[in-house]
Parts: sequence; structure tokens; C-alpha cells
Amino acid sequence: MTTPISITRDATQTERAILGLREQVLQGTLKTGERLSEVELAERLNVSRTPIRAALQRLEEEGLLEALQPTGYMVRSFTEADIYDAIEVRGTVEALAARMAAERGVTRPMLDQMKDCLAHIDTALGNVTLDFDSLSTYAQFNAQFHTLMVEAAGSDVVRRAVARVASLPFASPNAFVLAQAKIPGSFELLKMAQMQHHDIVDAIESRSSARVEALVKEHSRIARKNLELALRNADVMGQVPGAQLIRRRAGA
Repeated sequence: MTTPISITRDATQTERAILGLREQVLQGTLKTGERLSEVELAERLNVSRTPIRAALQRLEEEGLLEALQPTGYMVRSFTEADIYDAIEVRGTVEALAARMAAERGVTRPMLDQMKDCLAHIDTALGNVTLDFDSLSTYAQFNAQFHTLMVEAAGSDVVRRAVARVASLPFASPNAFVLAQAKIPGSFELLKMAQMQHHDIVDAIESRSSARVEALVKEHSRIARKNLELALRNADVMGQVPGAQLIRRRAGA
């Protein structure tokens, strides 16, 4: 089972609608191809129709919903090629961010924050076996590291571009992390990813722009490898948010 999204009580109605609708899509409560009813969603999420409209528009912008003609929305499905493309785009834009960070220079506090994330990940990977706690720690600080790497570029344009593609459940840096306990050889992949994290920070700190761009592109390919491994195992895919949205190839 995937982890439910936490919706705080003090969230606005629009925030609650967005979080709740996203969770229903990713958990498979709303099926691919299903036409969505504003009235039904408003009742289900206990909000008015105005925030539901805002939530529908937001999820369409994120790529989880598809606008219908003349009006309305339905839940999208994704081919394996769509997912590979999304991972490739995220890796390319993150690589641009890292190159810009190296070229422009990064402050010492920013570098210290990135290194602190890696120290926490090193500790999590120091365990003999992968368990939920160590994977959760990895996921937390891996997400923080990738956010810092993009912020280090100092570009709102790049930050928004990364946020858009990473909003797809399969393209985020943590898309397959919590599933990796069930993937053979995943511990080695996580260790390799962490070595790349350290190399990326070293390259940014030394202002080696060409090297860090290549490193980040290579780093994103680990997510592609994790996807390939996950797609072979239904139990593993059950741990991946949004797995129900994937339209599998015939015979896969």
C-alpha cells in the first residue's frame, strides 16, 4: 500500500481539495479514464465546488488529469514510454540547474545544507539491511538534497520547470524509493546513487560545470533502472504512488 497524503486541519479548502484529489488519483480510488463529477468530489472531500474546480485545474496542470471537451476532466493514464520520458526530462533540467549552480557559485551555507543531507543518508545506508525507517530517512533527505540542488541554481524558471515534471508521481526523485526494499539489488543502487550525490556536491563546490551536468544526467538514469526493475514485479509496483495509472504493454 502507498502512504496516504497528510491533510492538515488548518489547510484551506483549496489546499484540502488539491491534496485530497491528488491522493484519490494516486491511490487508485479514481480510475483512469473516469470522468470526474464536481458535485461528487465536493461531497467526497467535504469542500465546496469552487475549491474542487481549482483542484481539478491544478491536477490538469500537473499532468494527472486530462481536460475534456466541451467541459470536464478525467484521470489520465501513462504509458511506460511516458514515464521514461518524464524521468529523462527531470534529469535534463536538474542537470541544467546543477551546471548553473557550479557556474554561478554556491554559498557556504547552501553547500553545508547539501552535505548535511548526505550525512543523514550515509547514516541510513549504514544499516546492514534496508528497512522502512532507513528508506524513509533516505527518501526525506534525498528529496531535500534534490530541492537544494535546484535552488542552488538561483533560477525561478528552472525551479518551476523541475517542479512541474517532478509533480508526476513517477518522475520525482523519490518515486521508487519506498519500493526498493522489495527490489533485488536495490541496496547497491542506493549506494551508487549516494556516491553520485557526493560527487555532485564536490563538482558544484569546485565549480566544475561540465562534470556536474554529466553526473546529474547519469544520476537520473538510476531512477530509470529502478522503474525497469519495479515493472517486473507486481508486489513492488504496489509500493509506487500512482502505479494504477500506468498502462502496461501487452504481455508485460
